[in-house]
Amino acid sequence: MSDFSGHQPGSREYRRLLVGLFFGGVATFAQLYATQPVLPAIARDVGSGPAGAALTVSAATLGLAAAVIPWSLVADRAGRVPVMALGLLAATVLGAATPFAASLDVLLVMRALEGAALGAVPAVALAYLSEEVSARHVAAAAGSYIAGTTVGGLSGRLVAGWIGEFAGWRWGVASVVLLCVGAALVFVGLVPRARGFVPGRMRTERGPSVRRRIWLNLRSRVQLALYAQGFLLMGAFVAVYNYLGFHLSEPPFDIAPGLVTLLFLAYLAGTVSSPRAGMLAVRLGRLPVLLGSIVVMAAGAALMFLPVVPVVIVGLVAFTAGFFGAHAVASGWTPVAAAPEARAQASSLYYLGYYAGSSLFGWSLGVVFSGAGWAMFLVVILVMCALAAGVAALTLRTDAAGTR
Repeated sequence: MSDFSGHQPGSREYRRLLVGLFFGGVATFAQLYATQPVLPAIARDVGSGPAGAALTVSAATLGLAAAVIPWSLVADRAGRVPVMALGLLAATVLGAATPFAASLDVLLVMRALEGAALGAVPAVALAYLSEEVSARHVAAAAGSYIAGTTVGGLSGRLVAGWIGEFAGWRWGVASVVLLCVGAALVFVGLVPRARGFVPGRMRTERGPSVRRRIWLNLRSRVQLALYAQGFLLMGAFVAVYNYLGFHLSEPPFDIAPGLVTLLFLAYLAGTVSSPRAGMLAVRLGRLPVLLGSIVVMAAGAALMFLPVVPVVIVGLVAFTAGFFGAHAVASGWTPVAAAPEARAQASSLYYLGYYAGSSLFGWSLGVVFSGAGWAMFLVVILVMCALAAGVAALTLRTDAAGTR
């Protein structure tokens, strides 16, 4: 392992790694957000309001947030690739059972378990990538992985939304499972075995304790600032996608559910922006690209104040592109800035904050939307973007040069 400095762009193993992780992202995020496009239908079926239905998304992301640290510890012991494959297998089985839930309570439990299984991929993927790709190209490679998560999020939402409109939300969610089976098989078939990491069960020397590895990250101001990016920006992002459908289904828009589902095509903006942000970070440095992405995200949210459908669409595209650009930079920065022995925990803590923000704000901003309206909802979104940018500007500047 000492002679291995990471796969280089252009090599066969590098291409296999990127394509494999791309499809791992598809398999993960198609399932994670499968209920989001059918939230109004779930709300009608179970008799809950917007915030109640949105708990089906928050339950999955909360389960994922709770599981990322345990998955990272298992991966340190058993290996990166086997753990990701196991998580995808378990999630697919749970996802196939979810549509049979007879009540909202059972549905929430199933979604939480499915999210916990899905946590294996985000908990490990970026640590695996940082160990297997040459250091200079980690940011660009991370952008390609994030692009896979956008395709997964988009495809899962479109499939569930379109089928759910005609056959009911349960069939819509069930149909996503077939998509994920195919993506998971591509992932398992392509992703190379780890060469830059030796599992704990095969080591002759014991590394730092779990508590030590977690503490190395939690005492770092840089890591905490990066976790804040995930917490605030992901919370804002999921909240907008949770409640925009409700907003556009009401006057003065009154848009049909099938057309609302088409708004998820805005995810393609993230598919483009995430690898682009990774490449720009290599050239210009991480911090300028991170801050610029947050500005684009906030500008998109501001456009959505206007009650004009084309303007809302443009705003959503900009908002999505900015978010995934920021996420690609922050998530790729996290393992690079961590101590080598604590990289898996660094990535896991980032995703703990990321999905904690999704779970908390994905539900709580529904209360703001229902009680104070769309305009106040967007004000909170803008405040969250401003807080993320402020933390990044004040804290990450000192680390930017060293991890460019």
